[in-house]
Amino acid sequence: MSAGAHSGAAVALRRAIHAALAGDAALTTALGGARIHDVPPSGAEFPYVTLGEAQVLDWSTATEAGAEHRLTLACWSRQGGHGEAHGLAHLVQQALHDAPLALEGHRLVNLRLSSAEIRREPGGRTYRALLRFRAVTEAA
Repeated sequence: MSAGAHSGAAVALRRAIHAALAGDAALTTALGGARIHDVPPSGAEFPYVTLGEAQVLDWSTATEAGAEHRLTLACWSRQGGHGEAHGLAHLVQQALHDAPLALEGHRLVNLRLSSAEIRREPGGRTYRALLRFRAVTEAA
């Protein structure tokens, strides 16, 4: 699989993840709207979710072209200490873990949560839940 095919799979996966999160009723209710951002706008209203770093690795076999994706999402909160951040992380996990997402031009083999970490950011007001997912895609 070429680098271009890997990047195409990565873009398709990010679009599908964004759509799944924005379309999840429980998450959008908890966020107060579809506050899912690649890059949060200046002065973004809390809470919100960001699609962070991504790493794409070749996962091709002798017969199938594929890619492994390692994605980081973050839930940002300024309310309720760790509680709101934990709650948002749980909702994101429920919306994405093993979700049957449709990818344009690619097939999602699996999408799994690999780790979660909740921390208070410097300054003490903002909490961030870091969620790391692993996905495998194949060419359609």
